[in-house]
Amino acid sequence: MEGKRTVRAAERALDILLCFTRQPELSLTEIARMTELNKSTVYRLLATLEEKGFLIRHPETDKYRLGFRVWELSANLSRADDPAVLFLPEMERLRDAIEETVSLYIRDGYERIRVQAVESMQTIRRVAPIGVRMPLAVGASSKVLVAFADPAEQATVLGDPSWPESVDRGQYLAQLLEIRKQGYATSFEERETGTSAIAVPVFDPGGGILAALAVSGPVSRLTRVRMKEVIPPILETAARMRKMLQK
Repeated sequence: MEGKRTVRAAERALDILLCFTRQPELSLTEIARMTELNKSTVYRLLATLEEKGFLIRHPETDKYRLGFRVWELSANLSRADDPAVLFLPEMERLRDAIEETVSLYIRDGYERIRVQAVESMQTIRRVAPIGVRMPLAVGASSKVLVAFADPAEQATVLGDPSWPESVDRGQYLAQLLEIRKQGYATSFEERETGTSAIAVPVFDPGGGILAALAVSGPVSRLTRVRMKEVIPPILETAARMRKMLQK
């Protein structure tokens, strides 16, 4: 029983930390509401997290923000062999060539996460914050990540109980087959009004899909005609990324 209470406390502490993916600063009341825990429980957990350096409380506002211990942990993610770091020069090179925002996504369960992004220099551009999670049912990158996954993983994604009713699984599966055939995916205002995107797979040395490399921008600029023009350099960039992993 003691072990279960300990695990539950750890889960609640992690839930509190995850609240800060939505806002940089939060009060005790806001955290209690977001985690659906009572204030006394949240207060005790906040005190522990603050003591260990994972949170910092502002003395005047009583609001909490992430502490330096979190940054110490995240520093170990930015290793030279981390794809988000390793691929950054190639992403910048692609951005400069096609003048649109370039993003790198990985799949995590039923979602995709943007792990790296290089924004366009254009005045009107797609803003791409790192760390954002998105559903796999829509979007060029989502479809690429699922299309090139193995059949068992595809079945898991399509069996997601939270799959949106507005997206027909049969039509989605037909799109995946076409994407595997042509080697890339496109989307037009599927997730965001006024935005279009094109994505290609980045394969690991063993031939499995590692990530999706995407280019996105306003539909007025990233048109179907423009997409056909930029497909070759995007595919070439993905191929160079795979070779970088083999070194």
